[in-house]
Amino acid sequence: MGTTAVPDRFTTLPDEHALQATVMALEEHGFSVEVVGDLDAARQAMLARIPEGSSVMTNTSMTLTETGIADAINDAGSRWESARNNMFALDFAIQAQEMKAIAGQPDYALGSVHAVTRDGTLVIASASGSQLASYSWGAANVISVVGVQKLVPTLAAAHERIYRHSLPLEDARAQAAYGQHSQVGKILEIHQELPGRIHIVLIRQQVGF
Repeated sequence: MGTTAVPDRFTTLPDEHALQATVMALEEHGFSVEVVGDLDAARQAMLARIPEGSSVMTNTSMTLTETGIADAINDAGSRWESARNNMFALDFAIQAQEMKAIAGQPDYALGSVHAVTRDGTLVIASASGSQLASYSWGAANVISVVGVQKLVPTLAAAHERIYRHSLPLEDARAQAAYGQHSQVGKILEIHQELPGRIHIVLIRQQVGF
């Protein structure tokens, strides 16, 4: 199996000053933020914020997978309603709009981002854009879990991170999982949010793409 080379600067953890400056900027732009030490703490922090019985969409994310959050929501017997399970119980050929409604308007949309800028902007890339509607407007609440290696100084650096780091890794994953290449079809930038809707859990370690 081959390996995908990526620039080391996109996997380097930030120093404490850069981390705290980013947290402050995010809070100034309407996001709530908590910083945790590891994957278990991130999972516990995220799940603790979701009321039992809520409809929850776990968007495709290596971070959700690696933290165990996706399994906690989607496993049979979960105390939450899995929007993903409900969506995939339908037939895309004849029920595509119903599937989009389920995925796009849950009580809680969970996922990650590809970069967070020093001035407090969230940047998310997607091949299809399937998760972007819920992040930008459709979901009542959004919780994003993010490894702090995704913190970057500028918006230009965020875009560079997407194309030079995230895309090669996601392309390799997509080929292994689906037998097809990935692409950057759409990019969402969230610069400002009404307080209380989007919560960010930052993990002090490298996780996800």
